[in-house]
Amino acid sequence: MSQHKENAPHRPGGPGPIPMMHHKKEKLKDPKATVKRLLHYLGSSKYIMVFVFFITLLTTVITIIGTKLNGDTVDKFIITRDLNGLAKICLVMLVLYVISSVSVFIQNRAMVRIAQTTTLSIRKDLFRNMQGLPLAYYDSHSSGDLMSRLTNDVDNINMTLAQSVTQLFSGIISIVGMLIAMILLSPVLTLIGLLTTPFMFILMRVVVKRTQPYFIKQQTELGKLNGYIEEMVSGQKAVLLFSQEEKVKEEFGKINSNLTQTAILAQTFSGFMGPMNNCINNITYLIVAVSGGYLMLKGFDITVGIIFSFILYMRNFTRPINEIFNLFNTIQSALAGAERVFEVMDEEKEQDRVGAVDMENIEGEVILEDVHFSYVPEKPILKDATLTAKKGQTIAIVGPTGAGKTTIINLLTKFYDIDSGLITIDGHDIQEVTRESLRKSIAMVLQDTYLFSESVRENIRYGNLDATDEEVEQAAKLANAHSFIKQLPDGYDTILSDNGSNLSQGQRQLLAIARAILMKSSILILDEATSSIDTRTEVAIQRAMEHLMKGKTTFVIAHRLSTIRNADQILALKDGEIIERGTHYELLEKDGFYANLYNSQFKKGIDLDDIIA
Repeated sequence: MSQHKENAPHRPGGPGPIPMMHHKKEKLKDPKATVKRLLHYLGSSKYIMVFVFFITLLTTVITIIGTKLNGDTVDKFIITRDLNGLAKICLVMLVLYVISSVSVFIQNRAMVRIAQTTTLSIRKDLFRNMQGLPLAYYDSHSSGDLMSRLTNDVDNINMTLAQSVTQLFSGIISIVGMLIAMILLSPVLTLIGLLTTPFMFILMRVVVKRTQPYFIKQQTELGKLNGYIEEMVSGQKAVLLFSQEEKVKEEFGKINSNLTQTAILAQTFSGFMGPMNNCINNITYLIVAVSGGYLMLKGFDITVGIIFSFILYMRNFTRPINEIFNLFNTIQSALAGAERVFEVMDEEKEQDRVGAVDMENIEGEVILEDVHFSYVPEKPILKDATLTAKKGQTIAIVGPTGAGKTTIINLLTKFYDIDSGLITIDGHDIQEVTRESLRKSIAMVLQDTYLFSESVRENIRYGNLDATDEEVEQAAKLANAHSFIKQLPDGYDTILSDNGSNLSQGQRQLLAIARAILMKSSILILDEATSSIDTRTEVAIQRAMEHLMKGKTTFVIAHRLSTIRNADQILALKDGEIIERGTHYELLEKDGFYANLYNSQFKKGIDLDDIIA
């Protein structure tokens, strides 16, 4: 299967410029459901959460007591000049503040543990769900955006849980505790002090409503940026080859600018809330101080110490409110990221039909009957595709780009499901068998081989994780890869870098063949496996393929028609239809589409584009 995914839907974040940001109104789809799902993940740490609750409660009680002692210090010891009493109460407050500091440290440490445990579960579930997504999903989504959801969005959740939730948790407890303390200290001053509180909530509602779309857009634009970066890093050679550095810089600048503009708008509106709240709070303190002084002069049961304690209570009451307001940008960003994470989790997974059975001991007879398929409704890619491949036969599929060659392979491996028709293997409808057992029976060698950043041995063993070292080396020998592997610095233990970039294309293909040999499958797919190889290397690879193809039903997609002369049957595709079929010599005798296609590769003066257009 070609990595370019022939005829697959357009992939956002793919080649070419990404459109400029449109400032359309966006909002969280279902914040309540998102919060509920996050709380579900927090449920695994419920006992630690209960512990944090009591620690936070203890800290709040200590703060209330300490604040009350401040007022008593003024009335009972400073005004009366009782130095001994002042020393004792200062010592008591010192002990309380030390206990409070230790409690806060324990609380923060516990929340970090909760955050890490929770994001561990989220990241694990997200990655597990991504493994179950169909190929169609990856064809239509930028890999960089998916990486952004797995890293940046999950990290946002982690930071919010570790920092913001702690402040939110302790802030709510502190607000309630300080309110009770203020009422007990002076109901009149409490009523006066709360007059400005509604303005804070009105301000919060306005700012949150205004900034929410920008935080959602910020996460989306970050995903676009990551997608573009990932694509350009992977395709840097092509950028340099075609001297497109300036174009790439310009496109990156546009995407980067979109992200920056959105972030500035989000942070600016959100940052406006803090200063405004501080202004409202300072006015509140002034009103309380003036009112308290007036009431004291009028003979009310209010002292300087009470006014002093009340202002401290008021400060401890409004401080967490300000902190909660300031947290909303972080919380909104985290909720936007959580929604993006849960979107991937909620995508429909590959599912076998109810009652699907495992295929075992496959012989390798493959039949397609009147198969129709389209990636996009009403735009058919395959029409009435019919073929029969008996055990051990080699079926070659040729045709121009977009004819549907790779699509046949996608359907045979159940990366996509057919629209109508029937595909059977050994008489079993593949729709009635499990995907896992089907794919374990099919070995593939692709045009663009993917190698992992592991040892050569482990890359080959990927075809069969239970294979012994001896079996791995035997597979490499059959693939004609053993000799060059032994010349590597550490032989089979040589670590490959960045998709095997320290190997030649031919060497990478030989490792892919060794991996396929190790699978011991009954069906083999060679998807343009030699199209990127020079003719001399191709000879070595062809010999390796001969070992690989022995006894297997083989499907070959080839651009070099010289490699399929000995195929048992050649199918010529054009516009999604099989227009010719037969052996190499039978099709040459017909002097039709295949003959023209073949001759164009070996004769001068014939324009290939004219033939396959």
